[in-house]
Amino acid sequence: MTKLLVLGLLDGGPMSGYDLQQKLGGADAERWGGVLPGSIYHALKKLEGEGCIALAGVEQTGYRQKAVYRITEAGRNHLHTLIADALRASSALYPTTLYSALSLADKLPPAEVRLALEEQRRRLEAEYAALERGRAGNEGQEVPPLARITIDNMVDIVQRQRRCVEELLAAVGEAP
Repeated sequence: MTKLLVLGLLDGGPMSGYDLQQKLGGADAERWGGVLPGSIYHALKKLEGEGCIALAGVEQTGYRQKAVYRITEAGRNHLHTLIADALRASSALYPTTLYSALSLADKLPPAEVRLALEEQRRRLEAEYAALERGRAGNEGQEVPPLARITIDNMVDIVQRQRRCVEELLAAVGEAP
């Protein structure tokens, strides 16, 4: 997804790696797009090697120089392909790590299972709180319909996961 988002931003105009990091970080792309800050420079190098982006210039900022990239026509074509592929890809994602552990949970004492599920619940509550903070930050602003629907879906998924963990905790029972 990093290449997709980098190309998408560069389609709006030339940017440096730092600028891309700031934009994606500000949009919380690590949470919803799986974009790690360090992966941006790797993506830039690969996209440049593939001819999807080109150096637009070098800017001097204090004692440092920063490379500014622009998207190429080949990059726009690749961006369109990446968007279409991502829209077609299955969106049914499962918490495979959790499910795998649950299939073997009987190998642990119930108290240990309960402690782990309580940690899972805390993480989901933190995720939900972060999503709600993001929603609150958008109040009073015009949010495009596709973005609003996406955010609502993310909230729904986390809420459903929270209910699942509550049910799992009830099934495990009280710790002795």
